[in-house]
Amino acid sequence: MSDDSGNGGNPFGGFPFGNLGDLSGLFGGAGGDPWASARQIAASVASGGETEANVDPAERIAFEQLARVAELQVAAATGLPVAEGTPPLIRPATRHEWAQATLDAWRPLLEAMGESLTQGMSADTDALAEQGMDPAALGLGADFMAQIMKMMGPMMLSMTAGSMVGHLARTNLGSYDLPLPRPETRELLVVHANIEAFTDEWSVPTDDMRLWICLHEYLHHTVLRLPHVRDRIDELTRNYVAAFESNPSALTDQLGGGFDLNNPESMGSLENLMGDPEALMGVVQSDRQRAMLPEISAVMAAIVGWVDHMMDRIGGQLIGSYQMLSEALRRRRVTADPTDRFLERMIGLELDQACYDRGREFVDGVVARAGEDALVNLWSAGENLPTPNDIVAPGLWLARIGVEATELDLGDLGDFDLGSLDSTEEE
Repeated sequence: MSDDSGNGGNPFGGFPFGNLGDLSGLFGGAGGDPWASARQIAASVASGGETEANVDPAERIAFEQLARVAELQVAAATGLPVAEGTPPLIRPATRHEWAQATLDAWRPLLEAMGESLTQGMSADTDALAEQGMDPAALGLGADFMAQIMKMMGPMMLSMTAGSMVGHLARTNLGSYDLPLPRPETRELLVVHANIEAFTDEWSVPTDDMRLWICLHEYLHHTVLRLPHVRDRIDELTRNYVAAFESNPSALTDQLGGGFDLNNPESMGSLENLMGDPEALMGVVQSDRQRAMLPEISAVMAAIVGWVDHMMDRIGGQLIGSYQMLSEALRRRRVTADPTDRFLERMIGLELDQACYDRGREFVDGVVARAGEDALVNLWSAGENLPTPNDIVAPGLWLARIGVEATELDLGDLGDFDLGSLDSTEEE
């Protein structure tokens, strides 16, 4: 399902950049609340500025009935309970409801990202001077860079959190399309309008689609609610967002040497920067963050690969149109608009086709070598979560955690980094 907001891949399209005052007022740069701005932006983008009708209660009843079936099947197939006690309800919601709930769930991570961006950018004025780049000499105005650096952090929080979650509300189907842990909750929201649109587009039975969504949500919840899994993902993503280091040279390159606050065309340079995910990432992403990506990707690959494997195992038996439905949904997730990918990248997730392929190959490799029951070891302890070397070598992962494999061939070496092993001298 593509983004229908009409921004052509611009994650911040439609925001006013007429002058510095507009930016300050909209994004809280003059003492406002960036989080309140984020909620307003998310609501506007999610609903398209239109009033959304409440979801028909009959839809809620239908999901409740199928969720019970999904819960029992997931527990039986995985050997893991969906929850301690009563599982959360799966409730169809409006896009606006989903956006607000998702902002609240991700708030600690998004605020940490905003704080990191603010701290990194506040030091850029001094860094420019150290590099001999006088803002006034560049035509930027004597205090322009100080103002823009001070404002960029709150702007990034408001724009990234609000706009990106708003966009996701127009495309995502459930709470776990992005596999991030959520706080303990009594319900998982799924987006009724998006599910209905997908069902109509592909002409699949409505109950098949509902059951697919219930299985997908509960499989993710089963794993992501585990304390050691949740804590590990929180640690990895928080470390990533804490490592933003804005690049003053890249920023001045993007803004251009002839920048003039009194020239509306010059203000377009800033709008272009904020509207180009690749350019923006080039300004704020650090080498430390790039070094963290393989470890984050390994854990994400294991999660999505395991969910895909279990979906095939359970859904293939319960859902009549499973093969066609599953193929369409998987194609949809790897052909997402760059706008939908931007928030993933800002928090260190690279959920591209290669990540899904690595995860599925890893899980299939574990099953081929040690059987279906070996998969429960993935989630039994924090130290069992795959490393970057493990994820390309399932046999070596089994050996590391002490599970006997039926065979181990040279193919298990894959792209394994032999230099990472401790060496011992021959005696």
